[in-house]
Amino acid sequence: MLPFKDRIRLWAIRLRYCYQTKVRHMDIDKSALVSFGTKLDKVNPRGIHIGAETYIASGTRILTHDYCMKRHADTYIGRPCFIGADVIVLGGVRVGDEVIVGAGAVVTKDVPSNCVVAGNPARIIRQGISTGKYGQLKKQLSQ
Repeated sequence: MLPFKDRIRLWAIRLRYCYQTKVRHMDIDKSALVSFGTKLDKVNPRGIHIGAETYIASGTRILTHDYCMKRHADTYIGRPCFIGADVIVLGGVRVGDEVIVGAGAVVTKDVPSNCVVAGNPARIIRQGISTGKYGQLKKQLSQ
């Protein structure tokens, strides 16, 4: 049996998930893990789409609007991805499947599947990767 503290934490995560999906109408898969420190855009919450078995670390901000351009745009994060701490994903961006985004990156453009991106603005630093549950990098054969 889980300790009381862990049961409370799991209950709070489930409650937050229900609020985001039922009240705010965000499209978040049940198997995705979104850290409590993550900021999901409240201006256009229906524009957030997060795939299965994706992990989003604390401090990450996912936007679905651009105030200066006066536009709302859907933001998609594939499955199973890992989005590192303090990442900013701008509105209208599509992050493909099996992507790892390095901590502190600013994702300004679409990211293709099976790659690692990092930096400001985010650039591809490795391609042809494969990830497991929650974006954990699978062992690659040395080439």
